[in-house]
Amino acid sequence: MNGHEFSLLGVKLTALPSGALWWPGERILTVSDLHLGKAERIARQGGAFLPPYEVRDTLSRLDLDIGRTGATTVICLGDSFDDLLSAEALPEDERLWLTRLMAGRRWIWIAGNHDPAPVDFGGSNMAEFGSGRLTFRHIAQQHATGEVSGHFHPKARLNLGGKVISRPCFLYDAHRVILPAYGTYTGGLRSDAPELTGLMQRSAIAVMTGEAARALPMPRG
Repeated sequence: MNGHEFSLLGVKLTALPSGALWWPGERILTVSDLHLGKAERIARQGGAFLPPYEVRDTLSRLDLDIGRTGATTVICLGDSFDDLLSAEALPEDERLWLTRLMAGRRWIWIAGNHDPAPVDFGGSNMAEFGSGRLTFRHIAQQHATGEVSGHFHPKARLNLGGKVISRPCFLYDAHRVILPAYGTYTGGLRSDAPELTGLMQRSAIAVMTGEAARALPMPRG
């Protein structure tokens, strides 16, 4: 799967090139910040019209990750929908696709700041979820350990022979991992932003997404 393997409190995890986090020991696949329905929300609020293909593109990648890993549990770390009206406006074909992905496996919706209330898609709605040594929540807490979170949409920049590449990335250290945004229409926060440098240890690693997961010391400017 061209992923990057690492350990968090002794738990072996794999950062997948897609931006999903795989816990093979528990067969848990975790994704964050899908922001399904962002194009619909922007159009509804009078913004620029974006091609409404982001839901299908995001679900297609999630479908592929579930199939490749054989995940029995999927955790969505919040902001799964761009807002609650976007969840209600999801087209029927996409609703059926999501329902099919959820069938036969445990599905956990973690509340985010965009979708703080339960969504009507089945599964379990939680503020946070604990499994073994790990705690899954939307926004990182300053002194947490064993924490898996999202929210910040981290990105890293890499200079390759004078060519600067910027991609969504995982950030991890001895205490936490922050996932990139998984959704197609999502921006990002550079890894040298104070919100991220204040959370991550100096030894933190960034894992850039793309065709293969590429690990490097977390860029800090």
